[in-house]
Amino acid sequence: MRVDKLAVIGVGLIGASCALAARAAGAVTQVVGIGRSQANLDRALARGAIDRGLLLDADWAREVADADLVLIAIPVAQYRGVLPTLAGVLGDRTVITDAGSTKQDVVLAARETLRAKLAQFVPGHPIAGSERSGAEAGDAALYVGRQVILTPLPETSAEAVALVTDFWTACGARVALLDPGRHDRILAAVSHLPHLLASTLVAELASRKDSAEYLGSAGSGFRDFTRIAGSSPEMWRDIALANRDALLTEIAAYRTALDALASSIEHGDGAALDTMLTRASEARRSWSETAGGIVATRDGR
Repeated sequence: MRVDKLAVIGVGLIGASCALAARAAGAVTQVVGIGRSQANLDRALARGAIDRGLLLDADWAREVADADLVLIAIPVAQYRGVLPTLAGVLGDRTVITDAGSTKQDVVLAARETLRAKLAQFVPGHPIAGSERSGAEAGDAALYVGRQVILTPLPETSAEAVALVTDFWTACGARVALLDPGRHDRILAAVSHLPHLLASTLVAELASRKDSAEYLGSAGSGFRDFTRIAGSSPEMWRDIALANRDALLTEIAAYRTALDALASSIEHGDGAALDTMLTRASEARRSWSETAGGIVATRDGR
């Protein structure tokens, strides 16, 4: 497949990586980048991720009007500032997709703004990333072997789903389909909670008067567990608030598990600790051996 014109709104890690991957696969002819920072757009240009860049506060609508595919790769809280503009200019053949980490809020925003263009929207979420950000972090291999979850609506056209599926496949990804609500519940547990737990631990240690001594004594286990705490604060703030209900449910479940752990330690219950640690070790090894991720087929089963 080949996209003649790709418009990427948000040329950070995800958007720049997508553009670079599509170029490497020969799946795109021209790429237009739209973003908030001229410096970041310039870096994307220098790296060859985009052919030209426009600021979000400029007249960018004309550049997406005739695009074959538009990828929205900005923090989810910013969608409502972009979708109305898209709705007003998109041609009938243009397909919109996104890379937001939450989907129910994105679907709601799309329903309220895209209206007649809703059939052209394919909500999506690439399960790939890094603690790095910006166009400089873009990696053409970021999606190779990784999963992209699409959450099409009943109104979404089959042709739009096929185009987005083929595009992500060309970038090296595996494509799965999920219901938006199911997506948010699963990702709250396996993505959003781990990020916030890592950040909470680092923030708590950093708040101590003798934090330098603690952090100076940390080793590889701390580094591995907290790597994702270096991710974009803006993005993870928006994700936490957008997926509030599912995330609060997972925090409560984790708190229950922590209480059970504390009780086992307090009462010297080695058997309970061994059971929990063995279950975790076996599950982690099994997940690692099967490449990890959400198992779903192209038709969502």
